[in-house]
Amino acid sequence: MFDFFPSRTLTWYLAKTFVVRILAVLVMLVLVLMMLDLLGRTGRILDHPGNGQAEVLRYVSLRLPQLVARFLPYSVLLATILTLATMNQNSEVTAMKAAGLSAHQILAPLVLAAALVALFSFAFNERIVTRATGTLKAWEAAEYGPVPDDPDTRSNVYLNDGNDVLLAGRLEGTGAATMMRNVTFYQRDDEGMIRRRVTAPVARFADPGWRLEQPRIFEVGPAEGTSAGQSLVVAPGLTPGQIGLRRVDPDAEPLPELARSITALEGAGRRTAELEGRWWHKISGPLSALLMPLLGAVAGFGLARSGHLFARAVIGMALGFAYFVVDNAALAMGSFGGYPPLLAAWAPFVLFFLLGETVLIRTEE
Repeated sequence: MFDFFPSRTLTWYLAKTFVVRILAVLVMLVLVLMMLDLLGRTGRILDHPGNGQAEVLRYVSLRLPQLVARFLPYSVLLATILTLATMNQNSEVTAMKAAGLSAHQILAPLVLAAALVALFSFAFNERIVTRATGTLKAWEAAEYGPVPDDPDTRSNVYLNDGNDVLLAGRLEGTGAATMMRNVTFYQRDDEGMIRRRVTAPVARFADPGWRLEQPRIFEVGPAEGTSAGQSLVVAPGLTPGQIGLRRVDPDAEPLPELARSITALEGAGRRTAELEGRWWHKISGPLSALLMPLLGAVAGFGLARSGHLFARAVIGMALGFAYFVVDNAALAMGSFGGYPPLLAAWAPFVLFFLLGETVLIRTEE
């Protein structure tokens, strides 16, 4: 199997050059994007009383893993183009091909390095990114203030009870102790038109339904607002168990935990296509690093003196970015039920693997 690779010296040289450029591109991208992100976030963080530089640095520590995970495949793509284009321009590719190496053999050390990057990306996502994402979302829900001790606290909750809709600015607790704050209840008719809007500062589980405390009612027909007394029970068909099942956040859950959440949702008869697609994408996403040497290889082959080196680099970059566009579109289609979850997660990978191989073979010929 190792006969497919070039000599040990050449393999080490290609892999080392490739990895160094991946790190350089990644650091550059992450630093620039982090600074741009801080331009819009720092003001919101410092708006909360008592927040200062420590809170800004805390945001940076939570946001950086997300940026690294998202832009690591892009870094592999750009590093592939930089590495191969430079070697092509310096006639290193020509020398390797003159020594009897095929295009696939030249790419083999890069693919091996990309495989190690993919393994690192998967472990990094599972161990660090999911935890950072969960912590950051909880902090954002608290508007960058003290995070409640309750780990089940959520913000901006949208719930359905038949045609009726229940919105909560914040949801705390579990089971019968679940409590909602800043609640708005929309009562709709069979055609989906809103008949009544009820607002309340707090809602508690009334078994059945949810008791709104100090509610205010607005009747849409006569356009009149009234008070409903001390309390009003709404949404009798909505239970704490149903609310708990809606708390699944695939970005904040590692693979085993997300699999258990999907099983629980299936047992409750809930649609899980979106979560299943995200589960598969947690595997196919990091593996996208394996495709980047193949998609960017067009920049490394062909005569540099032909004057087409820049055009080849642009084509390689276009192929790589087209993969990410198609991948996101397929994942979105899977979320809407247009594609099966397995197809939504893996079809772009297989499609662009075949496309990259076709372009590489045609280029080598």
